Amino acid sequence: MTDSQLETSMFVMGNRARAAARTLAQASTEKKNAALVAAARALRDDADLVLAANARDMAAGAEKGLGPAMLDRLRLDAGRIEAMARGLDEVAALADPVGAVMAEWTRPNGLRIARVRVPLGVIGIIYESRPNVTADAGALCLKSGNAAILRGGSESFHSSTAIMDCLRRGLAAAKLPADSLQMVPTTDREAVGIMLRMTRHIDVIVPRGGKSLIERVIAESRIPLFQHLEGICHTYVDGSSDLEMARQVVLNAKMRRTGICGATETLLVDRRVAASHLPVLIGDLLEAGCEVRGDEASRAVDPRVKPALTADWDTEYLDAIIAVKVVNGVGGAIAHIGAHGSQHTDAIVTEDQHAADRFIAEVDSAIVMHNASTQFADGGEFGMGAEIGISTGKLHARGPVGVEQLTSFKYVVRGTGQTRV
Repeated sequence: MTDSQLETSMFVMGNRARAAARTLAQASTEKKNAALVAAARALRDDADLVLAANARDMAAGAEKGLGPAMLDRLRLDAGRIEAMARGLDEVAALADPVGAVMAEWTRPNGLRIARVRVPLGVIGIIYESRPNVTADAGALCLKSGNAAILRGGSESFHSSTAIMDCLRRGLAAAKLPADSLQMVPTTDREAVGIMLRMTRHIDVIVPRGGKSLIERVIAESRIPLFQHLEGICHTYVDGSSDLEMARQVVLNAKMRRTGICGATETLLVDRRVAASHLPVLIGDLLEAGCEVRGDEASRAVDPRVKPALTADWDTEYLDAIIAVKVVNGVGGAIAHIGAHGSQHTDAIVTEDQHAADRFIAEVDSAIVMHNASTQFADGGEFGMGAEIGISTGKLHARGPVGVEQLTSFKYVVRGTGQTRV
């Protein structure tokens, strides 16, 4: 397919999505929920087909030399398919944001004004290796009354296509427009560039993927974005922390799944407890198979710790690697996060409520946690059913982007014949 043919094809998809969005914006909650439940049923019924498609992607990924973290993101199994299906059911159970009255008031002249939630319109999702994004993004867009055009990565093409087939079966079962959810049927990178220029067809772009993809989208997009560039997440162990709690939180925050954006990449430890806590925390990480790169104080407690370079404080590893630094109390932790963080997710472990309150107030991140693993930075864990991504921006949406964040609003003004003087 030539570039002009691809552009024509993409514009056709955009026109169909725009038409579907108009219908979907008026669809009843019952119809949208029926589509989600039917899609979940299709995922469970066709789990073997989805796994077979994923096996093709995994084999191709291994042949291309994808690393362990990328392969883990790509891999599906029965448990992950069930988690996707359960996510669809959970989104169906959420309150429908469309039409919700956010605020209302009456003016002295009798005008009644209401601010009402409405869908954004058409959402473009550009993502890489995680096939579960297909289900999560499709579900959230559908529930919030938005049409969606999805462009998955070449690594997950067969898996994502199989999942999309299940979603479209749900649409058919509920008699909703098939074009409400569409997948770009090519892995040609030029399709990404075309999507980023489709200002007449797409209202917002959501990129999910590595730094190079996000940087390209930020540089080229003519369409508003929900995005985060990196997940350089920190866990700070304060001088008033409980050691056993700190051990559990730190190990989980780093090692539960190293390839997700909410994984802790830097561990900060208060100098007051460096002698008591640091050897134990570093030992736990090393024994779990994590490479530790530390400052001078960290290297002094264990010879297996490698020297941290300047770049390590600004690196999202997405792997079993962590940077460790000793800081001077909560102020030192806040200063380090301010200099090196990505405004994604940062956590403090402490029994000192004043230290926790200061950390929460002064750390300028989308998600700030107290005595909890950064791996909870997830829309599903927040009770949103799923998420379309984590936004670190400050306009419109911040943090997990769920159904409410995929709506805008309009003002509805009702009068009795008032005219303005």
